[in-house]
Amino acid sequence: MIDPDFATALAAHGYELTETQAERIEAYVKLLWHWNESINLTRHTTWDLFVGRDLRDCFELASLIDPGEDVLDLGSGGGVPGIPLAILRPDVRVSLSESVGKRAKVLDEIVSELHLPVAVYEARGQELLFDFRFTTLVSRAVGSLMKLVQWVEPHWESLDRMLVIKGPKWVQERAEARHHGVLSGVNLRVAKSYPLGGSTVEQIGDSAGDGGGEGAGEGVILQIWPRGRDLPAKLGTFVDSGPQGGPATEQVVDSPDKPTGEASGEGRDAS
Repeated sequence: MIDPDFATALAAHGYELTETQAERIEAYVKLLWHWNESINLTRHTTWDLFVGRDLRDCFELASLIDPGEDVLDLGSGGGVPGIPLAILRPDVRVSLSESVGKRAKVLDEIVSELHLPVAVYEARGQELLFDFRFTTLVSRAVGSLMKLVQWVEPHWESLDRMLVIKGPKWVQERAEARHHGVLSGVNLRVAKSYPLGGSTVEQIGDSAGDGGGEGAGEGVILQIWPRGRDLPAKLGTFVDSGPQGGPATEQVVDSPDKPTGEASGEGRDAS
């Protein structure tokens, strides 16, 4: 039996997990909160906030990942989204990069205790791209959009795309990046948009701000890849995951020349 408060939060937000997924995610969160008492890893220390914000982002992200992908979680912090993604999608290979030594050691402890096949690197993600190749780099609450694109720009031969989780201030970040010409060499699409859950209104995935203003309460996942390069066909196919976070039915096929889903925000051009 999982924690009743966890079960209540899952039901309140409309999510279903298998018994194994629920047990492993509960174990992860309890370890995260235990370590959070001695090292700052998360502000979401209730089940409602964890499910409504952290797990929600992970469910949405999981629906955009194809089986067999090699995924790098850039600046993993407390392990979101990488660790829940590895639990929801055991058919993908997840690696965590965290440059802060104390956090990297905690992540390694958590992964070991959960017996997850997840590699933890005490390094900046950009450094790993000199030596390793990944299908997808994922990022959540790590720098502005401009900084992320600048960091990755020299390393596009080492990955196919980025999936960047952002909160309500992503439009302002896009404007800043566009103003400085940072987006001129990449395609940028809104792959997912969804309401942010939880009992408080706060910023998720943005570098600064209070989460107010236009679009407050909405999260997005941005897909970014170099101009002039076609995504592999499977990576241009977005799927509706259903409650378990795994691929199910084809939802949107996104390409630079064929933006779709303008009304819902899925697949529309954001660059």
